[in-house]
Parts: sequence; structure tokens; C-alpha cells
Amino acid sequence: MEDKVVDSRLTDEGESIRRRRECMNCRRRFTTYERLEDAPLWVIKRSGAKEPFDTAKLTRGIMAATKNSSVSDEQIDLFVQEIKDSLKSAGKEVNYSKIGIEVLEHLKEIDEVAYLRFASVYKNFRDRKDFEHEVGLLEKEDYHRNKKPDTGNQIDSKLSNNKPGND
Repeated sequence: MEDKVVDSRLTDEGESIRRRRECMNCRRRFTTYERLEDAPLWVIKRSGAKEPFDTAKLTRGIMAATKNSSVSDEQIDLFVQEIKDSLKSAGKEVNYSKIGIEVLEHLKEIDEVAYLRFASVYKNFRDRKDFEHEVGLLEKEDYHRNKKPDTGNQIDSKLSNNKPGND
């Protein structure tokens, strides 16, 4: 069956294309819809196994890190979408470490405590020294951005409150 396109229009807020077509043999007209099919994003785990990217899993991890913070659910949704878009633009497969790095970079900009919470799981912190080392890295970055290092901030006070003997 041969046909020709008579009219094309974007529909569904640009998510699909509606095409009016005409059969070249019988002159009958009909409509087709074309939609972009999302190719699945695959995550390559530490073990080398592949699994489909799970948006809900990413959201849960970020929500756990930002619990009791000033970060809103809307910010988290936007944040997750930005990360997902960034990962998809990199290809069909992404290493698990790229996801963690993207999350850390975003969290570093919006909430340092949430950053440390996520980093403690992602980087597998073993003790207080791991936290102190990460705080030191944050302070160095602040200094190199020409910001005055914040010595009395939430991070320092939380760490000092968790030292042995402060019970």
C-alpha cells in the first residue's frame, strides 16, 4: 500500500506527530500517530550486571539524604529529572558511579548535610574520620571558590556533637 502525507501536526504538547495520509490506490484518507519511544537506560552495577534505571530508587535515595532539610519535594523531582536527562544524553548504558557522582554534585550545591548523608552511603564511610575528611574537602572547595570557609556551620556542629564524650 502506497500512501502520501497530506498534513502533519504536533500533538500531546509536542510528544507525538499526527499525520493525515491518503492511500494512492483508493484515495481513502486515514490518520497515523508517531511517538518517540524512549530507549531504556541501563545501569552497569559494580558486579558488571546490568539492570534498568530505576527513577523511584534514585528518588528514594535523594529523599533519604534530604530528610528533615529545607529541600522540597518539587526540588527533588526537578533534581531527579535533571539527573535522568543528563544520564540519558550520555548513552543507553551508564556506570553506577556516574549516577552517584551526579547526585553528589547536585546535593553539594543545595544542601551540604544532605550531601554528606548521601556521600556516607555512596562512598561507604566507615567512621567519623571519613566524615571529617569529606567535610575538609567541602571546606577546601569553598575556599577555592573564593568563599570564606564556614567554620561554625551545621556540618561542624553535627560532627562535634557526635564525638565520643559529648553524650
